[in-house]
Amino acid sequence: MLTVLLFACVNKESADDRSVELFSPGVKLAEITNSKLGEISGIAASVVNPRMLWVHNDSGNDPEIYLLDETLDVKLTVRLDGVENRDWEDIAVGPGPKEGKSYVYVGEIGDNDARYENKYIYRFEEPQWNGGSDDAIALTDFDKITFRLEDAVKDSETLLIDPTSKNLYVVSKREEPVYVYELKFPQSTDEIITAEKTASIPFATIVGGDISPDGTELLLKNYTQVFYWKASSSKSLLDILKSEPHQISYEIEPQGESIVWSRDQSGFYTISEVVKDKSSYLYFYKRK
Repeated sequence: MLTVLLFACVNKESADDRSVELFSPGVKLAEITNSKLGEISGIAASVVNPRMLWVHNDSGNDPEIYLLDETLDVKLTVRLDGVENRDWEDIAVGPGPKEGKSYVYVGEIGDNDARYENKYIYRFEEPQWNGGSDDAIALTDFDKITFRLEDAVKDSETLLIDPTSKNLYVVSKREEPVYVYELKFPQSTDEIITAEKTASIPFATIVGGDISPDGTELLLKNYTQVFYWKASSSKSLLDILKSEPHQISYEIEPQGESIVWSRDQSGFYTISEVVKDKSSYLYFYKRK
C-alpha cells in the first residue's frame, strides 16, 4: 500500500489565499418544497436524461433515487428492491462494465458512529425517463459492490468515479486530514474487496465531491467551503490532487452535503438537506 500525502505544504489558510472568482455566485434555481426531498445527501448529473439530476435521501429513508429537473420536479422514482437505506451518502453517474453504457452508483458509505465494517455501492445501468408524470420503477437487477476500508472502520460521505479509469474513490469525513480510498476497476461483485488508502488531503469534514465528465476537474466540499482542482489534461484523481486547490466562493447552505458538475461543465450544482425553519435551494454556479 502506497499512501501519498498530497500538496503537503498546503493548509486551509493557503487554500484561502488561492481563492479566485472562477465561477459566478450561486443562483437559486428552485426551492425544495416536496416532502420526498427533505434529506438530500447526494446529487449526480444524468447522462441519458439531459439537464436532469439524480438525488437521494440519507439514512432511514426509502431506498430510492429521484430524477429531477432544474425546478426540482420529480420525474422518475427508482426503488432498489430488497435494499435498506442504512446510510446512503452519495451518488455518482459514469461509465461501467459495458462500454457505451451509463451507470448509476449509489454509495451506502455513511457510518456516523463507525460501527459497520462493510460498506456497499449499488451499481446499475442508468434508467431513462419516458416522459410520463412522476413515473416509478422498481429495480431487482443491480450489482452490489461490498468493500472495507483498508485501515479502519470510519464514516465517509463522498463517492467519486474517475470517468477515464472507471476507478471508484471514497473520501473519509470525520478526521483531519481526510483520506482517499481507491477501488480499482473492475470492482468485484462476488467478494468483499479492500479499498486501498491512496492519499490524504489536509482538510476536514469533506461531505461531497465530483470529478468532471472529462476527468480534468475536481470539486470537494465541506459544510462551509468548496475546493476546486484543475489538471491541464485528463489525469487520474491522484494526479489531479497533487496540485494546490482553489477555494470557490460558496453560498453556505443549511446542511449542504451535495455537489455535482453539470454534464457540459458550464458550472456546478449544490443542494442541501432541509433544516427546520430554513429554506433549502438548488443552486447553480456558472463558470465565468
